[in-house]
Amino acid sequence: MRSIFVICMESEYIKQHSPDAYFCEESMQTTQFIWFDGKMVPWYQARIHVLTHALHYGSAVFEGMRAYACADGRSSVFRLNDHCARLVNSAKIMRFDLPYTAARIAEACLETLKANKLGEGYVRPLSFVGYGEMGVFPRDNPVQTIIAVWPWGSYLGAGALENGIRVKTSSFTRMHANTLMTKAKASGNYINSILAKVEAREDGYDEAVMLDASGFVSEASGENIFIVRDGIIKTTPWTSILGGITRDTVMRLACDLGYTVEEQQFTRDEFYIADEAFLTGTAAELTPIHELDRRVIGAGQAGPVTKRLQAEFFNVVRGGNHGYDSWLGWYTV
Repeated sequence: MRSIFVICMESEYIKQHSPDAYFCEESMQTTQFIWFDGKMVPWYQARIHVLTHALHYGSAVFEGMRAYACADGRSSVFRLNDHCARLVNSAKIMRFDLPYTAARIAEACLETLKANKLGEGYVRPLSFVGYGEMGVFPRDNPVQTIIAVWPWGSYLGAGALENGIRVKTSSFTRMHANTLMTKAKASGNYINSILAKVEAREDGYDEAVMLDASGFVSEASGENIFIVRDGIIKTTPWTSILGGITRDTVMRLACDLGYTVEEQQFTRDEFYIADEAFLTGTAAELTPIHELDRRVIGAGQAGPVTKRLQAEFFNVVRGGNHGYDSWLGWYTV
């Protein structure tokens, strides 16, 4: 697999302050500041020691949110409070002594967006076990928190939201609930996802579908899964998945639009004969699936239910339906 760390070019800042450090300018669009333990730190000064516990053992929890520019000139972070509450809950599950409340993290997310003058983009809070004792048991190591923001377009590639994607059933099983804490958005859990995603991409697909330990459809590498059959929308239950906030959003929107939504286990062959299918997630938003394991799903394009839900979703996140304004964390840049 090609390394994701490549030497691309040096910034003026690094030339002046750390000439032996390099970064890939083309890999992501950087911003000016990162919130680091209560302070705004220049992007390239937000650093940790190489013996940081989380770097060695995956002892971190994180969130992903999107900020959207809205028609009235303001911006909002979609379901900001819910995401920050889940970060705190993930820390509780992992037994991290998180030094910030959900409300303070939410406030810091908005501060970071404003400091970077970013009206639309991605928000990444991360709390991690820091430098101190080595070994699996972290003892008295500090728990540190950062918040980074950056512009980020379509997660699954240009045209994915309109045209849909190709997915494959992974050879890697979604971890069992008693193997790792599946309800925590914990960094270490994503080794499972990385293996599945890399396999899918190297086999020519856009994303992986993971089965649970019993052989039922679970989730994708970073998204929840929905299928539509005979007018009924189905999504996998909480048994082996991370309960996505976008998943919850789509379920509630679908019910409000009059659809029947069921949380139900289903097999991949039921997936094959679905009329429609789509993924949900903060990064993926609501992305149609047009093919699974070389079998065309439905008509091979986004179906009417998917399109209607997608349109309503984007209307809501951009402030166009005031019935859901409680989901929007407003700010101005």
